[in-house]
Amino acid sequence: MSTINYTTLAEALCDTPDPRSERGRSYEWEYLLLVIAAAMLTGEKTLKGISQWVIAQGQELKAILKPKKQRVPSLATIRRTLCNVSVDMLEGVLTRYQRMLEQESGDAGVIVTRQGEILHGQSLDGKTVCGASTHGKLVHLTSLVRHESGLVFDQIQTTVKLHERRAAEILLGRTALKGTVTTMDALHTSLKQARQIRQGGGEYILVVKRNQRTLYEDIEAAFTALPPKGTCEQEFWDYASTTVNRRGHGRTDTYFIESTTALNRYLEFPDTGQVIRRTRRSLDHHTKQLAVSVEYLITTLDRTRVSLEQIEQLRRWHWTIENVVHYPRDVSFGEDRCQVRSGNAPQAMAALRNAIASLLRIEGWTSLPDGFRYCSRSLQTTLHLMGISAT
Repeated sequence: MSTINYTTLAEALCDTPDPRSERGRSYEWEYLLLVIAAAMLTGEKTLKGISQWVIAQGQELKAILKPKKQRVPSLATIRRTLCNVSVDMLEGVLTRYQRMLEQESGDAGVIVTRQGEILHGQSLDGKTVCGASTHGKLVHLTSLVRHESGLVFDQIQTTVKLHERRAAEILLGRTALKGTVTTMDALHTSLKQARQIRQGGGEYILVVKRNQRTLYEDIEAAFTALPPKGTCEQEFWDYASTTVNRRGHGRTDTYFIESTTALNRYLEFPDTGQVIRRTRRSLDHHTKQLAVSVEYLITTLDRTRVSLEQIEQLRRWHWTIENVVHYPRDVSFGEDRCQVRSGNAPQAMAALRNAIASLLRIEGWTSLPDGFRYCSRSLQTTLHLMGISAT
């Protein structure tokens, strides 16, 4: 496999190595991957649906893609293709393709420090593929996702032996971290991963919850003394605060962000810039109920570099991985209902879903079902989006 960067989805798929022996090859490998991706781009969610779409579009697929034997693959061939593809190679080409799409995503997920430094936000989190996991084999995928745009820059499957923290360590180890801010949930708040990010030249925002009882209670106790009273206390705590209001989805959210640097020297986390208490008050417009939640953050970004509003923005952007990547895979692609579980097929289909969703979003489709319907109207439109000329 080459190390080139791919400008189209078709280029990436055609550079995925063929794992089959030379004997008995009935179809070109790139032809199989292209027809599977084209079917998924029109919204097909299951192997049976993909196969039926390929058969229905068979004449036109053969005319445009020109396979040597002028046939379309069967359901069994499609299943074997996804089961046998090297997921490491497939993930590699598709993540490089999505990194190239970043050039078209503008300033999505970007903050600029007071010194003019550009920092790219990225989320790290895991997701269990429920449909495939119901049959006894755990399929849990840990991903690294660019804030706002939802581009998936890397993904790895977690097993019993390779849990999510270990998967995160591998992902961070093979990613260029300089110029990035990595946000993670409380599971990944550890000295080991904080040090790894700093050694790679990156910044971090870590969430502290009650799963780390001592750390949580120590920070919680410190914030009971805040806000400070008088000049001496203000000088000791180096306290700052701000309020951010957001309205939408039938509610008004008010975030009260408080920051202190007094705890920096007491924490073992490398290069701590400030510790933050983030209080959210959410008013439901329909029920008039008020929900209040509090969380604590540790970050390397100090107040000489970024504002508290930027910290709040990065924390909110962390949910890109859930709202833009995981949720659409479940709902629009039907991932959790899909019963595909054999071989490499679950991870291979997840990788294709990531790339297809990224392509549609970059093309301007904020709703994936709308993009599916657009593509389903014309095979030539579908193939053109993938980078295949119909001539």
